[in-house]
Amino acid sequence: MENRCAWAGSDPLYVAYHDEEWGVPEHDDRKLFEMLILEGAQAGLSWSTILNKRAAYLEAFDGFDPKKVAQYDEGKIQELLTNPGIVRNKLKVRSAVQNANAFLEIQAEFGSFDNYIWQFVGGKPKLNAWKSLSEIPAETEESRAMSKDLKKCGFNFVGPTICYAFMQAVGMVNDHVVDCFRYRALS
Repeated sequence: MENRCAWAGSDPLYVAYHDEEWGVPEHDDRKLFEMLILEGAQAGLSWSTILNKRAAYLEAFDGFDPKKVAQYDEGKIQELLTNPGIVRNKLKVRSAVQNANAFLEIQAEFGSFDNYIWQFVGGKPKLNAWKSLSEIPAETEESRAMSKDLKKCGFNFVGPTICYAFMQAVGMVNDHVVDCFRYRALS
């Protein structure tokens, strides 16, 4: 049996997320938008809550197409706030629309969100070497810089801790512990 990060536990959804997605460098703008919105939605909740609602989020938010989400009007926002499949927090739902607009502005300026966001780690994944989960920080200098810049660009729900979770999720940092089989695969 292969060693994996302890946080993956035994829930098949969590294990699949750990083994197949978390920490894999992501450069697709739609996927980056999805993860930014989901990480913001997770604030104050467990990641398992978001993973269990992910399919409903994909459907409710038009596959996380930022062009479509940016066009959501008050009627669509109210519809989302009645959807039991997602986190029905008014600030988080409105934030997704606001973030979609800011996302499109960054795409226009930088050619892609990918070009913009990966600058915070110099364009390539940062390889850490944690021996235990307790060593992994909640935020870093890079996530603080990202948070500050995203907020300046008009984003919400992008504090330094959310940004660091995003960076981990999309492989901007390799925070698998060193004895995890994914650490070696992603190094």
